[in-house]
Amino acid sequence: MAFKFLENLSQDFSELLNDKEECNVFIEVSQKQNKKTFTAHSAILRYRSSYFNKELSNTIPSDDNNKIIIKPNISAQIFQIILKYIYGGIVDTENMDTRTMYDLMVVANELEFEELSEKLENHLIESKASWLKTHFTFVYHSIFKHKKFKNLEKFCNDIIVKHPSTIFESAEFTSLPESALTSILKRDDLQMKESEIWDYVIKWGTAQNFTLPAKLEEWSDENVMTLKTTLQQCLPLIRYFHIPNSDVVNKIRPYKKILDKQLWNDLKQHIIFPNQPVESIILPPRLVLKQELPARVIELFSTTINEEHALMISSWINKKTTSYSSRNNPYEFQLILRGSKDGFAPRTFWNICHGHANTIVVTKVKGTDEIIGGFNPLAWDQTKTDWVKTNKSFIFSFKNGNIQNSILSRVKHKNMALWYPVQKDEYGPIFGRDEFTMKSNVSNFIQDGLSWCDISYYYEKPIRTARNSFSIIDYEVFKVAKKSI
Repeated sequence: MAFKFLENLSQDFSELLNDKEECNVFIEVSQKQNKKTFTAHSAILRYRSSYFNKELSNTIPSDDNNKIIIKPNISAQIFQIILKYIYGGIVDTENMDTRTMYDLMVVANELEFEELSEKLENHLIESKASWLKTHFTFVYHSIFKHKKFKNLEKFCNDIIVKHPSTIFESAEFTSLPESALTSILKRDDLQMKESEIWDYVIKWGTAQNFTLPAKLEEWSDENVMTLKTTLQQCLPLIRYFHIPNSDVVNKIRPYKKILDKQLWNDLKQHIIFPNQPVESIILPPRLVLKQELPARVIELFSTTINEEHALMISSWINKKTTSYSSRNNPYEFQLILRGSKDGFAPRTFWNICHGHANTIVVTKVKGTDEIIGGFNPLAWDQTKTDWVKTNKSFIFSFKNGNIQNSILSRVKHKNMALWYPVQKDEYGPIFGRDEFTMKSNVSNFIQDGLSWCDISYYYEKPIRTARNSFSIIDYEVFKVAKKSI
């Protein structure tokens, strides 16, 4: 019988990480100009990591026989976790925010810690699906940039085939890597008309070549060859023989020169004699799902906050000291307004939200993952121009989008809880005396960056450390309704 004392072994090696006397490797990491140097033992790095084994073999030692490895674009926080994993074989995700977990997975993959990377990938899918959906576009671009997250690729593609607009109608569609687009086109269950798929493939291909003339009739043979070369991996994945004849004529014929001559001749023959055999390969039609698809993208209630945020906000409404779980949350968040869908004009806020009570306003700060918001238990009223009295309103922020870094500030002067302004063409919601204000002088919240959070006057504390104004990339307003039993 073998007695294994792996826990003690792990603890001893973890303590070795703090032993600086025999360290002979210096690893410098940096992110956003923040640099930090870690020390390690070459023997442990070599045997625990194939990546560092190669790095050390290719690194020339200094005069004192030390080796220096520089790793830009890795944060000190992430690398500290990696080092603890190398020495002790333990990664504690209990109190780790989801974005850190995701970044750790990416770095583990880069440093060839396949076991750790795969474990984190599966954990994100199984336990953090809500976060993955909320940050869907970021995640989807990221996994194809690194090319090794096959489980996440399937997770995302399973969503896309049911809700194609998630990607195809997004502003980032044309920046998709080719491998991402082809992975979608290969799916038999992609729920789109084949002629629409053709349109998007052409859109993606032309976007990769910004020098192509805007008018198709002005294209040279060289222009046609450029597009054909760009789409050489995509074109064979189109199910041409399942496109209606009228669309073949109106949509495909103008681009017939990017197709193989045999394929175009077969398509023409198929239009006239649909039952005659052709030489080209006929791919099977895409499968139509039996269940009716919901109209909303990915069945997400929000593009700004996720379920964890909603649970925390729900607990604040009821003044609970701990967050609700998904099983006992008494509220549901019903979307009233989304800036990216309904528009960013201040007047739009007042027109749509007029008469709605028990609402949450949430904004996403441009250039960061910071979320700023407020709760108003009273009805928004576009006819009022005065202070609004309540002792139940509050404002909040999630720094970096993490619930662990949240700030809650409740109203302390109930007579000045909210201000309904005269200039509703310039101002949206105003909590307190500018403790949280949305404003725009150009009738567009995302253009001039005049929203701000000032020091605390009528609320308990400020929710932002920076008092300067900021830009938002989107905002939403939800009605907080009690769930029906």
